[in-house]
This record gives sequence, C-alpha cells and structure tokens, in this order.
Amino acid sequence: MRKTLAILAFLPLAVAVPATAEAAPALRWTSPCPDYGMTPSPTEGLECAKLQVPLDYADPGGRTIELTVSRKASTSPQRRGVLLMNPGGPGSPGLAMPAQLAQRQGQSGLLDSYDVIGFDPRGTVYSTPVTCDLSEEQRFILVGPYAEGPRDVAEKAAKSRVVAKHCAESKTADLLPQMTTANTARDMDRIRAALGERKISYYGVSYGSYLGAAYSALFPARTDRIVLDSLLGPDGLDVRAHQRFADGFDDRFGDFTAWAAARDDVYHLGRTQAEVTAKFLELVEKRPGIRSDTWGALYDDANFPGLAERWSAPAAKAQGGPLDGDNHAALQLQVLCNDSDWPENVHYYQKAVERARVTHPMFGPAAANITPCAFWPVERREPPVRIHDRGPSNILLVQNLRDPATPLVGAREMRSALGARAKFVTVDAGGHGVFTKENACGNDFVVRYLRDGVLPAADSHCPAQLPK
Repeated sequence: MRKTLAILAFLPLAVAVPATAEAAPALRWTSPCPDYGMTPSPTEGLECAKLQVPLDYADPGGRTIELTVSRKASTSPQRRGVLLMNPGGPGSPGLAMPAQLAQRQGQSGLLDSYDVIGFDPRGTVYSTPVTCDLSEEQRFILVGPYAEGPRDVAEKAAKSRVVAKHCAESKTADLLPQMTTANTARDMDRIRAALGERKISYYGVSYGSYLGAAYSALFPARTDRIVLDSLLGPDGLDVRAHQRFADGFDDRFGDFTAWAAARDDVYHLGRTQAEVTAKFLELVEKRPGIRSDTWGALYDDANFPGLAERWSAPAAKAQGGPLDGDNHAALQLQVLCNDSDWPENVHYYQKAVERARVTHPMFGPAAANITPCAFWPVERREPPVRIHDRGPSNILLVQNLRDPATPLVGAREMRSALGARAKFVTVDAGGHGVFTKENACGNDFVVRYLRDGVLPAADSHCPAQLPK
C-alpha cells in the first residue's frame, strides 16, 4: 500500500480454479532489466525474463498475459533455493526488489542463501499493464478527502462513480475482472514452477503480507520460509481495513508531534506535543489536504523533515514519484475492488463518517469516506482467499506497534488466523515496514529466519532502539 488504497460489494460466484500449474516453461534470462525510465536504473545488476500465464485460471488453456520476472542469482554452494519478494500496493512494481535487498542487506548472507526473485505483478508496468485512464486528481481518490458531513460523502460518491466508469470503459477493461490477489498468488506458483523449484521462500510487506498469506493458504505445501511484514488482517484490504487507516494515524501521529516538539527551534510548530497537535488542527482549517499529506508522511521517520517544512510553508506540497501514475492507481483499484465485498449504499458511508468523527476525529472521516469500489462495474468471479491455520509452521510475522497504514489491530487478527503456522514479532517502533529499517532487533529476526531457519520459540517483542 502506498498513499492510495480501497475496496467493494458483489455476491461471489462459484468458480472452479485449477490448484496449480506445473507445466510452466523454463525462464530465459537476459540483461539489462527494464529500468522504469529512471536514472540510475533501480534494476542494475539484475537479469530478467518473461513468462506467459493464464489471464483466467478457470480457463488455463485460454488467453495469456505476460509477467516480467527479475533475478539476482546466488553463486554460493550454500544456496538454499529462491526468495520471492513483493513490495505491496497493490499496484507497486517489484522488479527492483532483489537489487534493493542487495544494497541494504548485502552482507547478511541472504544473497548466498537464495536466488532473489522480483516480479511486476499482473497488471503492473512491465507485466501486461492495465489502465483506467485517470486524471492526476482521480489517481488519489481512494483515501479521503476528510468528510465534514453527508454532503461531502455524496460529492465524493459522484466522483467515485465517474472513476468506476472510466475503469469499465478503458482500453484494458477486458482484463479488469482478473486482477485479483488470488490470481496474483497463482501467478507466483507459475513463477515457482518456471524456476524449477519445489518450494519458494517469500518476503512481502504491506499488501504483500496479504498476498503472501494468500499464497500460503492456496499452496501450503509449496512454501519454505515465509516472512510477512506490516500486516493486513486476514480479510485483506476490505472496507474495515480501509477505515482502520484512522487507527494507524492515531497510533503514529504522536511520534511526529514528539519529533517536531523536540525541534521547535528549527520548525516552530510547537514546544510540546500538545502545541504541535494544536498547530495541526489550525492548519487543517486552512489547508484540508494537510491531513492526507501528513498520513502519507507518517510511513517513515525520514519523511518528518519534509512534512515539517510543508506544515511551515503553505506553498510546499508532497510530490508523487515517477511510478505514481495511472497504472499504479488503476491496478490498486482493480485488485481491491475485485477482492472484497464493499457496501454499495452511499448512506452506509455517511453513517461510517459520522461514527468516525467521534471515534477517530483526526483522520477517521477521510478513511471512512466512500470509494469507487461502491460502484464497481463487475461482479467478483470467486470468493476471496480464506486465510487459515492448516499447513506447515513456517511463517514469521513482523509488525511495528505504530504503523499508519497496517495498524496493530489488523496484524493481531492475521496472527490469530494463522494460528500455529506463525510466530509473531512486534517492534516498538513507528512507520510502515520492519525489515531493512532502523531497528536492529527486528531486522535480525527476519535475517536469522530466512538465512538460518531460526524461528522464535514463541511470539516475541523488540524494544525501542535508542537514537545513535
């Protein structure tokens, strides 16, 4: 997940879907990999291959789409297998992840243990991309704006109808019904087969945690070592998870107010956390977009200086990255709206907003506002993947206590759903993502499991790491 997210409402249709696909062809690796039009290339040092997979797994002999897969191959005799990675979203491309792991954990031994595999999920950039032909404003429709009352929800509903119609009429509308978490998990199994591996290890963060849980539910016997970071609940990004962005904002906001108060001589936002909070409430009266801007910046402590400057300078605003375009927003909409049943009644969201104004006034009415999923143009083809506790005990869950996007309340539900299959490590830290961040204890749990197979004997906790 990034700063845009969402979900929907249709009766499930029973569909018979093949459980696997062992006949995948071998991959032909070439270099250089696609670079997303970025300099320097984020995929430098990797090799890539193409793989054809069924568009519809209920019709495995029918139309195919193309996946692009990346690899950083191990040259060590200690190689264990393959480590497949996913960055979340949905809608986020993943080809660069092996290079990013090499940059951040090159000395950890993980690159000896695995061929590290990235991929652009179906519908993303270099894997038969989808579009909804969205304007820049429409690309950020999933979260917010902060609704002051029923009229604001009705206004957002009108805009959401237009976005859903754009998706239904886009040039890739025929692909739209097949953009689901279940199909992406099946694609992962096709990648496994094409690599010639009996099992895969996996690391997924944010929405990638739910994707990994779905793969582990569909193909439990084909999982080796699984790490799920920054956890959604077992129902994925449904309407409840969307509303929980408000919990995440509340959990995390104090980290920023403490940081800003300690730097009042620099940013002049307040000498205490209460004064910084009062400054925020003053700002949102003048600049309503500051709520969503602040929520997005809470993902990482590294964003705090830029956020403080934007609070101080009315003309400053957050800038989107080179991949925050129509494709990212379109696939995010399509996966989330296809995956889950979202309420279709505008009145439901008006009531949800009124509740949120009482329970989570800081961000709740933005998280509870309506989305295009309420007007989605297709019915779901199958029920969502049911996350369960049947299978090997080989899943490590890692979670910051104060995550703005995947808050602790959902993570605990995922832990409960996985039962004896998982061990759960909480980290006394804020922000989105545990692995490769500052907390050495959290990183160590992940590395020791992926590299050495060491799972904690019981659920564990990492204390806060003091600043250096």
